[in-house]
Parts: sequence; C-alpha cells; structure tokens
Amino acid sequence: MADITVEKYHFPDDGITPNNRLPVIVYRQVTDAEDTSAWLEERFKANGWTNNWRDIVLPYDHFHSTTHEVLGVGKGSVELQIGGQKGIIVNVSKGDALILPAGVGHASVSDHKNYEMVGGYPDGKDWDLLTGTAEERKHALPRIKNLPLPTKDPIFGEESEMLRLWK
Repeated sequence: MADITVEKYHFPDDGITPNNRLPVIVYRQVTDAEDTSAWLEERFKANGWTNNWRDIVLPYDHFHSTTHEVLGVGKGSVELQIGGQKGIIVNVSKGDALILPAGVGHASVSDHKNYEMVGGYPDGKDWDLLTGTAEERKHALPRIKNLPLPTKDPIFGEESEMLRLWK
C-alpha cells in the first residue's frame, strides 16, 4: 500500500442531519493501483463491505440510517460536503477512501462528473436515502443509535484506525 494518511472529523446533529457520535474517517492514498476502482471493490468485498456500486455521489445532502458506508475514489477527484449543510468540504482524489458512520450527511458539490466512486456497506446491508425531514428523523434517530458497529474496516480488515475510534 502507498503512504497513507488518516483524517478524522466529528459532526454534531444540526437539527436536520443527525450525523453520528462516531467520526468520519478519511484515508488518503490507500492504493496506487492502476485500476483503482477494481482494487477498492475487491478490498471492500474481502473485508465484508459488499452491496457495492460504482457511480457518483448524489449532488444533494443525504444520509443513511440503516447502515454505515464506505466511499472510495476510483477515478478523478471530487469535492464532497460531509456533515450536512453545516459540515465541511473535503476534496478527495483517486485512491482516497472515506468511512461514513450512519447518519452523516454527504453530497457532491463539484460541478463535474469526471470521477468514479466505489461504495459499499458492512455485511452488504441495504441502505435508505434520507434528507432530514422531521418525519424521517423521528424514525432514523433510533435506527442510527442502535446500529451495530462493523467488525472489519473496509480497507484494513481487523486492525485499523476505524476499529480503534469506533467504540
């Protein structure tokens, strides 16, 4: 693996986006593989993060209450807003990966679509797509709170920064 740096971000509930007590983890340059999308997908699958897809991140703020999510940049680069409308903008590039706890808002804010994101979910869980309406939040908050923690990091498996921080 390449020389990896780790970033972590905490976001409080802002009244619309619940976010999570667990931090968002950003791994920079987890691979320099030529076919980065394939490498990411295989790594996610090997560590039990399945139900994979390759596409872009939706251009509006949304979150999932039924599962955590990993996003890996397979091609290009993109600016993502994480943590909801009161969150931050993070620029991610080919070879970077983000692990988003359930409830954390995320959206693409770049004007371009010349990137490819690879996504996955622990144990292949199905995801919901929520935007933070009052009715959604009423049901989402208990689901997020009671969601089990993953047993493996999507990149590093059983020994990782994510497993140390997500307790």
